[in-house]
Amino acid sequence: MSNLKTSYEFTLPRGYVDEKGQLHRTGTMRLATARDELAPLRDPTVSGPDDPRLTVLVLTRVVEELGDIKTVTPFEIEGLFAVDLAFLQDFYGVINFGSQEEYDALLAAQEATPLLGSDRAGSAPPSTASDSEAPTAAVPDAARDATPTRPPLRAAVEELPRRAQ
Repeated sequence: MSNLKTSYEFTLPRGYVDEKGQLHRTGTMRLATARDELAPLRDPTVSGPDDPRLTVLVLTRVVEELGDIKTVTPFEIEGLFAVDLAFLQDFYGVINFGSQEEYDALLAAQEATPLLGSDRAGSAPPSTASDSEAPTAAVPDAARDATPTRPPLRAAVEELPRRAQ
C-alpha cells in the first residue's frame, strides 16, 4: 500500500460566499492527473491553452470540497473572490509541482498576510518590516531561499492578454 499523499486541505484567504450568504473557507484539493489538465481543453467554451476559463475548469476538477459543498462546480470557482482564485492557483502549483518547502512557505505567507476586512486582520502581530521590504519578509529564510524566482503568494492581480476579436 502506498503512503503517497494525494489530497491536501486548504483555507481560503477570504472564502466563498454562497447564494444563502454562508461563508465557505476550508476545503480539500487533490493532486491533478493528466486527464484533469487535458479534458478541459476539449471543452467547447475553452478557446485554447491561454483561455482563462481553463483555470476554472481545472480547479473544478481537483477541488474535492469547499466548506459544506461536496460537489464543486464551475459556478463556485467563478464566484470566488480574486484573492481566493489566486490562492487556489498557487496552491495547485505547489502541491502538484512544488517542494515541501514551497508548500510550507505558501501557508506561512498566507498566515502572515491578513487581508483588509478579514476577521484575521487584527489578529496578526504588527509587522516590523519597513515599507521597502518585500512582502515575503515574514516567510522563513529557508523557505524563501527555496523559491527565489516565485513569490509564495501573489502580490498583485495579473493581467490576462486580450484575445483578438
